[in-house]
Amino acid sequence: MSEKKNLTPSCANCSAIFQKQGATNCWSEPGQGPARPAYCPSEPHAEAIAEAFDRYRGDDFDARLARVAAIVEGLCYQPVPGSDAVNARWTRVEDTIALCKLMGFRKIGIATCIGMLEETRRLSDILTAQGLEPCSACCKAGSIDKLDLDLKEEDKVRPGTFEPACNPIAQARIFNSEGTDMNIIMGLCVGHDMLFSKYSEAPVTTLVVKDRVTGHNPVSVLYGQNFYYKRLQKQPVLRDEDLETED
Repeated sequence: MSEKKNLTPSCANCSAIFQKQGATNCWSEPGQGPARPAYCPSEPHAEAIAEAFDRYRGDDFDARLARVAAIVEGLCYQPVPGSDAVNARWTRVEDTIALCKLMGFRKIGIATCIGMLEETRRLSDILTAQGLEPCSACCKAGSIDKLDLDLKEEDKVRPGTFEPACNPIAQARIFNSEGTDMNIIMGLCVGHDMLFSKYSEAPVTTLVVKDRVTGHNPVSVLYGQNFYYKRLQKQPVLRDEDLETED
């Protein structure tokens, strides 16, 4: 047991087990299926797992959200007649709308990147058509100069031009003031999305993850890493000399 506690959890390594046996220990009935590998977090973190699950048995917001999320997960699929297979039938947009409806969320904040205003308008139209009340706040709201962050001119996307800074905390506070029931991240930069989630009083979900190269489809990097993105296994994204820390 002590040896397992010293191992870093690595459920990613169960990918090989799943590909070989078609199941993992956690996707099998107790006492059946593959054995738990040494890196499995189930035993060393058993107390945390049990305590977390006890929260879902309650009647507070967290418990209700966990149960509704599980219901939405089931609704996302439909059985294939004459087979044990299932087909996915809903997009992420539909999943999100279903969750809003079942949770009773009505006023929905959309924290959008300025580069996704058109996509945000379309999402707003869909939410409105579904009987929800969208409101949106752009990352550049207030138009505050990026140089006011003590950045250098060369840190801008286009040096020599005016460039407003992103303000995710303000986006969160705008929605807090508006009393949104739930907020959606729409393509915020990495890091900015963390600040928005930290300061949002309403629960947050992500609809679009920003990826400027792949058309906001970051998982394509994982699918293509043995060919197009093999460099990620060979070359550092930043060199040591690039990693300068602030004073």
